Amino acid sequence: MSYPLLDRIHNPEQLRTLDEAELAPLAAELRAFLIESVGRTGGHLAAGLGTVELSIALHYVFNTPDDRLVWDTGHQSYPHKILTGRREAMRSLRKKGGLAGFPKRDESPYDTFGVGHAGTAVSAALGMALAASARGDARKTVAVLGDGALTAGMAFEALNHAGDLDADLLVILNDNDMSISPNVGGMSNYLARVLSGKVYSTMRERSKKILGVMPPVWELARRTEEHMKGMVIPGGTLFEELGFNYIGPIDGHDLPTLLKTLRNLRALKGPQFLHVVTQKGKGYTPAENDPCGYHGVAAFDPESGEPLAKGGGTPSYTHIFGDWLCEMAARDERLVAITPAMREGSGLTKFSERYPARYFDVGIAEQHAVTLAAGLACEGLKPVVAIYSTFLQRAYDQLIHDVALQNLPVLFAVDRAGIVGPDGPTHAGSFDLSFMRCIPNMVIMAPTDENECRDMLTTGFLHHGPAAVRYPRGGGPGVALQTSFTALPLGKAKLCRPGKQTALLVFGALLEPALAAAHEINATVVNMRFIKPLDEAMVRQLAAQHELLITLEDNAVQGGAGSAVNECLAAQGLAAPIINLGLPDEFLDQGTRAELLAACGLDAAGILRAVRGHFETQRQVVPIKVK
Repeated sequence: MSYPLLDRIHNPEQLRTLDEAELAPLAAELRAFLIESVGRTGGHLAAGLGTVELSIALHYVFNTPDDRLVWDTGHQSYPHKILTGRREAMRSLRKKGGLAGFPKRDESPYDTFGVGHAGTAVSAALGMALAASARGDARKTVAVLGDGALTAGMAFEALNHAGDLDADLLVILNDNDMSISPNVGGMSNYLARVLSGKVYSTMRERSKKILGVMPPVWELARRTEEHMKGMVIPGGTLFEELGFNYIGPIDGHDLPTLLKTLRNLRALKGPQFLHVVTQKGKGYTPAENDPCGYHGVAAFDPESGEPLAKGGGTPSYTHIFGDWLCEMAARDERLVAITPAMREGSGLTKFSERYPARYFDVGIAEQHAVTLAAGLACEGLKPVVAIYSTFLQRAYDQLIHDVALQNLPVLFAVDRAGIVGPDGPTHAGSFDLSFMRCIPNMVIMAPTDENECRDMLTTGFLHHGPAAVRYPRGGGPGVALQTSFTALPLGKAKLCRPGKQTALLVFGALLEPALAAAHEINATVVNMRFIKPLDEAMVRQLAAQHELLITLEDNAVQGGAGSAVNECLAAQGLAAPIINLGLPDEFLDQGTRAELLAACGLDAAGILRAVRGHFETQRQVVPIKVK
């Protein structure tokens, strides 16, 4: 397909040379290119299709990158990437060494803030706006919220602060989960243009000064204004009360209205709030009909919308969890499930349909999710919190203070633990073992296969205190599934392969490469199962019978499962040689799981290198003779 207008745009400066009449055809080309590009690579699609016109309008009106543009979450930023000199790099999207799937500061000066977690844009943009004010800079700052970011408490904290400071900040709510209601039409768009214009703004400020000396009259005028705006602008009063001048909602696909409104808002001072309604998946029928299914996609055929690689094979750990949850709910009516806006991603769709009264989606509010679970547990229910490892980080205080301190029976199903692959460092679950292991009362488990995942979920659910089962993205080794509910002996490891000289202590999803390496060198392999409580008896036994211990984990080495083994040996006064293999002290870029495991030395070849390197070094050491 040809892209005559898009071919002329390599940066926003070139975009701003186009006539306004050319912007609508450019939007059509940009949307077509986005579908074609993501069809080849996979990635986030529906949200970006909804922000094509908004992205064009923002870069056309504002002097980016001098004017700061901050995207929330980043799912909606692909059109922004294409317009800011990265069109050719889109073929490397989410690949090792390629373009990141989210805004990234060291990738482009147009990416003013690195994101991945929702709700951060207003706080970051407010900081930038305050910095500009302190320096006397005239640049503008814009934050674009979307993908449900307003359910994040952090967003409201920032809005509350920004309004109180009278900061020179424009917040745009990209409302892409609501249909355009009848009042979002010509009249509402007209009012948005009027209410954002200089005449109205000047009159409004002058009225404040004139009527301010007559409080009853000013109060009547203020209430009349809010009443009139509330008739055509639902929800506007809330943001006005926070200190913002609320404009909208307007049609986010109507370029003339967008351009006029943004130009007016660019000329205004103080906190401004623009409500833009867009359609997820706009312009691509499969994504319009199923915006959730096309939120994140694998490579697909743009003509049919069908994925290029057919599904099948072994079920994912997420799927295993979802099935277990429904089965356990049928056995125990106390079970309730909670998710912070990750129903599909965490495998809760089936549960939400079968048990709607026992299902709670709290929105992007991880802190609330955990404390809600604590409250439910206080009343005798058995909460299961389904949450990604990277998002559990956001509720760390609640995990400690509200759950563990009170020793409440809350089960955490921690998905996407360890290396997540194409989503990159913002979504990697690299730290959960480290930050959970130091919390008293916690039980922490990591399965090596599908059945063990079921057994660990059962163990955690039946435990009379907080427990976490952490499992990786994707599928397991493909063992035959059992339907029983088996609780494991607390803190007991399992010998998988007897050997000599070297013992491999496996924590979680690295059993396969450990067994492959052990076969080459006749090493012992133990599935440790529990990170906490640690099977200290097994550790002592292995240290007594082997010349080298190697711990393996899909987690940061610092403070992780290997550190627990080190601490155990030190406490026992044992000086056994030990190597801790895990994720290095750096943020890993995107790539496939296999590529990243190999880069970290966590594949079979890497394990063998570590073992052979140790014994090679030992052979080269010459004992010092003491006279």
